[in-house]
Amino acid sequence: MSVVTPSSEVGRTRPDTSGPLSPEELRVMDAYWRAANFLSVGQIYLLDNPLLREPLTLEHVKPRLLGHWGTTPGLNMIYTHLNRVIKARNLNAMYVIGPGHGGPGLVANAYLEGTYSEVYPGIGGDVEGLRRLFRQFSFPGGIPSHVAPETPGSIHEGGELGYALAHAYGAAFDNPDLLVACVVGDGEAETGPLAASWQSNKFLDLVHDGAVLPILHLNGYKIANPTVLARIPDDELIDLLRGYGHRPYVVSGDDPAQVHQDLAATMDEAVTEITRIQHAAREEGQTQRPRWPLIVLATPKGWTGPKQVDGLPSEGTWRSHQVPLANLADNPEHLRQLEQWLRSYRPEELFDEAGALIRQLAALPPTGQARMSANPHANGGQLLKPLRLPDFRDYAVGVAAPGTELHEATRVLGTFVRDVIRDNPHNFRLMGPDETVSNRLGAVFEQTDRVWQGASLPTDEHLARAGRVMEVLSEHLCQGWLEGYLLTGRHGLFSCYEAFIHIVDSMVNQHAKWLKVTNGIGWRAPIASLNYLLTSHVWRQDHNGFSHQDPGFIDHVVNKKAAIVRVYLPPDANTLLSVADHCLRSRQYVNLIVAGKQPALSYLDMEDAVAHCTRGLGIWEWASNDGGDGAGGLPDVVLACAGDVPTLETLAAAALLREHLPALKVRVVNVVDLMRLQPDTEHPHGLPDSQFDALFTPDRPVIFAYHGYPSLIHRLTYRRANHANIHVRGYNEEGTTTTPFDIVMLNDLDRFHLVIDVIDRVPGLGAAAAALRQHMVDARLRARAHTRIHGEDDPAISGWTWPY
Repeated sequence: MSVVTPSSEVGRTRPDTSGPLSPEELRVMDAYWRAANFLSVGQIYLLDNPLLREPLTLEHVKPRLLGHWGTTPGLNMIYTHLNRVIKARNLNAMYVIGPGHGGPGLVANAYLEGTYSEVYPGIGGDVEGLRRLFRQFSFPGGIPSHVAPETPGSIHEGGELGYALAHAYGAAFDNPDLLVACVVGDGEAETGPLAASWQSNKFLDLVHDGAVLPILHLNGYKIANPTVLARIPDDELIDLLRGYGHRPYVVSGDDPAQVHQDLAATMDEAVTEITRIQHAAREEGQTQRPRWPLIVLATPKGWTGPKQVDGLPSEGTWRSHQVPLANLADNPEHLRQLEQWLRSYRPEELFDEAGALIRQLAALPPTGQARMSANPHANGGQLLKPLRLPDFRDYAVGVAAPGTELHEATRVLGTFVRDVIRDNPHNFRLMGPDETVSNRLGAVFEQTDRVWQGASLPTDEHLARAGRVMEVLSEHLCQGWLEGYLLTGRHGLFSCYEAFIHIVDSMVNQHAKWLKVTNGIGWRAPIASLNYLLTSHVWRQDHNGFSHQDPGFIDHVVNKKAAIVRVYLPPDANTLLSVADHCLRSRQYVNLIVAGKQPALSYLDMEDAVAHCTRGLGIWEWASNDGGDGAGGLPDVVLACAGDVPTLETLAAAALLREHLPALKVRVVNVVDLMRLQPDTEHPHGLPDSQFDALFTPDRPVIFAYHGYPSLIHRLTYRRANHANIHVRGYNEEGTTTTPFDIVMLNDLDRFHLVIDVIDRVPGLGAAAAALRQHMVDARLRARAHTRIHGEDDPAISGWTWPY
């Protein structure tokens, strides 16, 4: 990319080698950059001979060459220059990189700063430490090739692209003194989540939040193709970035001396501009949304690597993306080129006889927590303060008798969340894609507003420059912001329509993997859990249709490691309050709560709700007639349920059975904590077989009405002794815009079908209850006909309450 002509909207660029760095500063910074590059190449290739103090042989090289070189030298250059401005201006700064496969560079810099040896004492600052540093990278028993949890200073799992900028802004929220430098790779810039993330600056409060300095790293290529932003005209790129609300500064070139000077000058200007913006807002009351600085760094891919390999260009092309020199065992010329490449960094000038970084270079980076690799925000659990939570019992709804009163569970929860925000004004945020009011959480606006830095109109409501609710119509942004917020030591809740949370499937994968790995890293402190509230769920889509009906996120979450995931299906308002309190107090989990927002029956008073949620599941004796009150004996059938609508239909079925088959002994079991269904050998919340058999019996039919896809219940219970007798009803991909009862009938989850299932599966009942079975079939037909004639459910169904 050529240097862009400066204008009033484009930061100054420097086309010559003069600049703010003195000759000595330039020499030392370039040497430090060379050291980082040398360590990066060494990690990819070397098993031994880390400082090349003898000729390189195949025995010194790893048998499997894994890693990514192409983006790394640019990342090392940026890191070196950030260290300079951190020291010069006493900054509190973090480094988030989208090109996560630049992992060797981030490990190299953490090692050069001394942080790596502090958290991994076995990898010291000497020749043996260097050998171990190189050997562990992308090696069995070692560390991954990308920027993983094992890397000090990282909050961003870089193996998957698209999330760096959202994470960076999440880190900056409520951190007024923090500067988050975020490198966006030009390949990553092609992803949808990253494209939306440019809008994050419209949600950054100038007074109470920190700043994000995006650095778009243009090196021209992805794995095998050119990148879009590197191939569009310069003015088109600048216009695009200006349109996102930034003032671009451009640094471009392949001569290290020139780029050092240009980048130093540009960093100075960008940080000065950020300081000016914040001062104007904080000291002078200026509220107009600014154009935040942004740096475009255009340097060759694989910079300083082999120019050519096998007669084909490497540096500056896609061929340098991963391992430029491969098949060393079969190609002596490649081994020779590798040695030449490594020696080009002149390691003998960078490390002393013992293998330590020479003093002049060791003095270059910041010290202590000012080091980006040691910044406590990058190990957010160190900064985490427990939430001040009001007593959730104070928000309880009265339940005079089970199943007789209607409440909107999430509306009740909203009053609790309102006061959580009140009591935690600086470390808790509610995220959601424009659905806070729709999801019945509108009580929060009695305490706070939505964050909004754009223009406001008189017709707008609850918009403010500082607020605790963050709404943007991008689940990716909500997820990324919240992850960055949690990883830097704060708390939050993500509320979303159930069907569309799937948009972040891959993001929650990465976060769950991060938690799983950090559980085994002693120096990583636990962070607050990632809490989801899914509502507007599959069974209550009165105004929407088939596209809004998908409960499968539960299945997706359950795929993660048992130590990480928790899934809750509270059946009413009081159990939702109990579950929410528990989740907000927890650490190191992905907590998934699914709860309806429509008026629904309440079953348990608060005392019973707490006991039920503490158990995670249990027999509802008031709904059962199997002698569970002490009369003894086993039930003839177990009606199990998980989820608010399945619970309603199960209770209605139980009432029908008590009315028409009073001699039939029915046990009703409600499940709140879905993971209780697994054996205790599979999940920390799992039930031992003896307890499971006591609840569900070893040999009686179990009709299980479940909120989601039926196969999951079978998967969770397949090892149980009575699994062959468990019959599950749930969502079977049948849906449309219709009434609440019609949608359950479409999926055979309705009360009438549950009664039919009991008749068909209880031994000896079929012939004796043939008339009742026919009555249930007819009742289904009448219910459907009523919806087709009147456009609503039969009042006898929609107004049903527990009759006993």
